[in-house]
Amino acid sequence: MRLSTYFLPTLKETPSDAKVPSHQLMLRAGMIRQLTSGVYNWLPLGLRVLKKIENIVREEMDAAGAQEVFLPMVQPAELWQETGRWDKMEEGLMLKLKDRHDHNACLGPTHEEVITDIFRKNIKSYRQLPLNLYQIQTKFRDEFRPRFGLMRGREFMMKDAYSFDIDKEKSMDAYEIMRQAYHKIFTRMGLDYRQVAADSGDIGGDKSHEFQVLAETGEDDLIFDKDGDYAVNVEKHDPEKCDVPEDRLEQKKGIEVGHIFYLGTTYSSPMKALVQSDKGEEVTVHMGCYGIGVSRIAAAAIEQCHDENGIIWPTPLAPYQIGLINLRTGNDACDSACEKLYADLQAQGFEVLYDDREEPAGAKFANMDLIGLPWQCIVGPKGLDAGKIEWKNRATGERLELPLGQTPEALSCPKQKAA
Repeated sequence: MRLSTYFLPTLKETPSDAKVPSHQLMLRAGMIRQLTSGVYNWLPLGLRVLKKIENIVREEMDAAGAQEVFLPMVQPAELWQETGRWDKMEEGLMLKLKDRHDHNACLGPTHEEVITDIFRKNIKSYRQLPLNLYQIQTKFRDEFRPRFGLMRGREFMMKDAYSFDIDKEKSMDAYEIMRQAYHKIFTRMGLDYRQVAADSGDIGGDKSHEFQVLAETGEDDLIFDKDGDYAVNVEKHDPEKCDVPEDRLEQKKGIEVGHIFYLGTTYSSPMKALVQSDKGEEVTVHMGCYGIGVSRIAAAAIEQCHDENGIIWPTPLAPYQIGLINLRTGNDACDSACEKLYADLQAQGFEVLYDDREEPAGAKFANMDLIGLPWQCIVGPKGLDAGKIEWKNRATGERLELPLGQTPEALSCPKQKAA
């Protein structure tokens, strides 16, 4: 993509109402723009990141045996009334409305009732189990005080999956499959995270774990074993019962980006989601639900990965791998070299953002640092005279002078790697 024709409305100054790094930098880098309180437009650069996150989530969910569906955002009140959540959902979170026929409905904050309704109408036998259905879809929760940009917004993108099994033992197997899939997802994204024992809250059930990205601006205080699996919220930490040596414990803040729940029969019982067992008896299925904040991950990654100059994207989430900078647009040698590099790099499978604008070099450097692409390829007259170009690693600041056409050994092409 050529920056001269790309819709990238970057800002030099930080908006006064943006209080945390991710909100500040997503606005400054032209990724998002606010439509109304807690609701944001995704612009081209931001949408590329969102799609990268979605693709990783989708690939690992598919690999774990889950099947993708897409459910309505507007949900009828009757389903929520069956489970008793129409009046019990945390006060103010559910945006309720009426249609022209005076029927009550809501904008879906979650989809347990809808998915259970699908199940009970279509699955009748234990032979059709296990089943795990998931979607990646917009949710709406009417936060009283939206803040911190995408960290605590009202409208957001979420992956939610729901498992159905014949009994608790099988449901625990499904839970474990999803737990492992979540580790694969967040590891692939290049994030420093912890799995944390958690409370189920309004969702229900008696077992759950959160997945927390470590960041100074996180809302949760975590205590975890630096060398092991122990990790809890501070309020759940009992020093007397913890067998991890104190010198191995570390306390940091975290941002919740994923949550998995064993639901048991919390929804299937009141909604009569039954199947016939191998003994010919009708039994209530056991459920699990598994959420990932797809849009929140974009913000959490920035909270964890940034410096005073801008974003530092983990390579798997970066909107482009390479930022190609023409230091002297209009110079025949620079233009020719950049055009060839641009074509060659793309032919090799790299995603390249080419800054071909007639702007000062300083402005181009600042812009590339702001948007945080993993590598910058810098082409100028002096380097070309010596037959070389400069490569800069955004995360480390390392600079390499390489012969024209050669790429750094550390620069791997995701498409080639995947193949």
